[in-house]
Amino acid sequence: MREVAGTAVLITGGSKGIGLATAEALVDAGAHVAITARDAELVRETAERLGARGGGRAIGVPTDVRDLAQQEHAVAETLAAFGRLDALIANAGVGRFGSIADLSVEDWHTVIDTNLTGVFYSIKATLDALTASQGTIVTIGSLAGANFFAGGSAYNASKFGLTGFTQAVMLDLRDRGIKVSTIMPGSVATSFGGREPSSADAWKIQGDDIAEMVVYLLRTHPRALPSKIEVRPSRPPTR
Repeated sequence: MREVAGTAVLITGGSKGIGLATAEALVDAGAHVAITARDAELVRETAERLGARGGGRAIGVPTDVRDLAQQEHAVAETLAAFGRLDALIANAGVGRFGSIADLSVEDWHTVIDTNLTGVFYSIKATLDALTASQGTIVTIGSLAGANFFAGGSAYNASKFGLTGFTQAVMLDLRDRGIKVSTIMPGSVATSFGGREPSSADAWKIQGDDIAEMVVYLLRTHPRALPSKIEVRPSRPPTR
């Protein structure tokens, strides 16, 4: 097992949901984290709260993953703060849903540019630093990357694409000593899509559950590579 304490991790979409839960788990384990998101005030406030937990340090860098230059700036800020980068958690994502007859061109580009191109930019921006550290990349996908549904044309396309993209990148980078994995959750109790979780979501996967898996991947011995992890609620409601 590898040690997580003292490592430096960049988390996109780290101000809430799975990204925030992952940042909390890593800081508690002694890692230093840099979180990014578009809301500058929320990112900085969240980083302050993370830093106050004890354990590792935290910084927040306002970043739109759809902009490569902004992502490169986030990496530079991470290196300036922590001196190294050991892992990228490519978590930022959005959802726009509706029949293809109703889906707008703007919604299509928002989803694809964030969920797929944004991850491409994340990896391109971090590649040199992760090559130097023999680091780890974890993309947060979805079971929507294996199971299609009505009204999900943009989201399914982004997540099917992300699954294939991540697995191809895994083959590209393993000879460099970089481990690449994707986690594909089913129903997760987060504020994704503007819906706030409630007690009715207790049966769903929780953000903490995915965070534990990320920590596990970072701790896994370099000889082992869990390249794709599918996660489902163990007991979904009966219909």
